[in-house]
Amino acid sequence: MMIVDLIDGDDFRNKLVGLGVLIPEGACPETCARMARRKYLETDVPDLESTVSELMSHTDVMLPSVRRAIEAHLLPAFELPRSS
Repeated sequence: MMIVDLIDGDDFRNKLVGLGVLIPEGACPETCARMARRKYLETDVPDLESTVSELMSHTDVMLPSVRRAIEAHLLPAFELPRSS
């Protein structure tokens, strides 16, 4: 039997917190993505784009709620101009 470790909301939150984004404990993926987007656009978040790219390369083991949050809030943010 093969056991797969899914990328869930807690994993997503922990990745973002590890990058310096302050996110409350228990926040849903949508909230996590919105907070990361805001910080990214206002002050930058080093390695956010590469972390999101890495996560998106594993959509086969990602919960749909995490994928939808990334697609709705973070991927479009990478195309917008940021504050300097």
